[in-house]
Amino acid sequence: MRDDELERLFHLYHTPLVRYLTRRLGDRDWAEEVAQETFLRALRQDRLTSERSWLFAVATNLVRDEARKDERRRRHLQLLADEQRDAVVEPVVVDAERAHEQALARRAVDALAEKDRLALLMKEEGLNYTEIAEALGLSVGSIGTTLSRARRRLAETYEAMQADGRRAAGGDDAR
Repeated sequence: MRDDELERLFHLYHTPLVRYLTRRLGDRDWAEEVAQETFLRALRQDRLTSERSWLFAVATNLVRDEARKDERRRRHLQLLADEQRDAVVEPVVVDAERAHEQALARRAVDALAEKDRLALLMKEEGLNYTEIAEALGLSVGSIGTTLSRARRRLAETYEAMQADGRRAAGGDDAR
């Protein structure tokens, strides 16, 4: 691939790819590294068809590979991040509530089956059904069902986590 083609790809897809990877990984720096490796691999290609789905598929596979190799490192970094988050005193209760809700939402997304989670995150980044299907190796016809199931399970999981939290806090309004 020529440098000008890579530059065009970078300008078109870097931001949505990093955003997708950040949501997937929960770590912007790591997302940037994976995106960089994805674009390096694109540079090695003579020609790309379905550029966006190719980039997202390669990035997804890199994340899977990295997760297999670096699970311990990731746990350690998460522990450090949790300690740092716990050390920061939230100035306003609303910020603490928002952080709690964001953490709850992140846990609900993480609880989804991998295929459902990836399809939902890719759709959130604006990929169309064809691109999602190509990136995940699924049929285009199954993407609507996959996304619908993922949304339903996400809502159910999130609501269950909220109810569990209310019960654990001794709230009487747990339904």
